[in-house]
Amino acid sequence: MASMKLIAILLVSLCLIAPLTQATKVTYCTKKAYDVTVKGVEINPDPVVRGKPATFSISATTEAPLSGGKLVIDVSYFGLHVRTEEHKLCEETSCPVSIGDFVISHSQVLPGFTPPGSYKLKMKLTDDGKRELTCISFGFSIGIGSSVADS
Repeated sequence: MASMKLIAILLVSLCLIAPLTQATKVTYCTKKAYDVTVKGVEINPDPVVRGKPATFSISATTEAPLSGGKLVIDVSYFGLHVRTEEHKLCEETSCPVSIGDFVISHSQVLPGFTPPGSYKLKMKLTDDGKRELTCISFGFSIGIGSSVADS
């Protein structure tokens, strides 16, 4: 009976710790205060699967309303720059963005030939006047189990 309680406690502990280990760590590009604060990033699926849709959802909050802007996304693979993309803010979230919480969501299918491994994404958000509102970076991975045959 005591061993069953111990097993139950260990299982509950693992269930509580597992979500913490899967959280995506976000770092700001500089230590300055930004008008847009990022609260978290959710990647689905995690790890990303080559040839299948992947969605990056960035939870943020703004101190001022936003009527537009631009996202510049740089991706690197083991430190080597591999891609830059630009998107209009209003294509990635509903505009105008009111003061408070909002989500930037971007979905994309990575080519089947994309190599598995660790990637770093840097996202810069500017307003229509090209003033930097936030700049973050975070890591993500493309799973080894995905293959060209899956696409």
